[in-house]
Amino acid sequence: MSSKSGYSKKILKILAEKPAITIESIKTQKDSKTSYGLSRALKNLVEGGYAEMHNSGREEYVKITKKGKNKVNSLLLDCEEALAPLTWDGLWRIVIISLDEERKNEREALRYLLKKANFVCVKNTVWISPYPYEHLFTNIKKDLGLTTELMIIVTDKLDPETSKAFLEAMKS
Repeated sequence: MSSKSGYSKKILKILAEKPAITIESIKTQKDSKTSYGLSRALKNLVEGGYAEMHNSGREEYVKITKKGKNKVNSLLLDCEEALAPLTWDGLWRIVIISLDEERKNEREALRYLLKKANFVCVKNTVWISPYPYEHLFTNIKKDLGLTTELMIIVTDKLDPETSKAFLEAMKS
């Protein structure tokens, strides 16, 4: 991982925790090389649409965008220590997505995150997983302002045929 990429990831994680922060609070280190790296990473995040700058007249603030939140969620799935246990607790996580064509980018981003979280698509809009990622997708649902367009079901109550189909889908 390059240091520039590392700075971008750190900045995104900081931005995900607060509604907006001052640019000066991001630049906490005094080393000129570090300061330049942070400035460059922040500029790249803004140009990439992951963050946006706001000027209050007194200070410049930076705020994460929806695209940036999706990137943070993807980073969380990449982080080894943040992964959910890969042992089944007996509960199925079922996610149903129903987003209109106008929201195709969000739909594709959700599918990407579901795949990274080891969900398997069993029907066009139905995804399953035995792993406890429902909290992550609950937060994503809230971040995107979704209601019934994204449904999350956690259950251990399935008919035998469906349970068998889910187990087979997880193997393939």
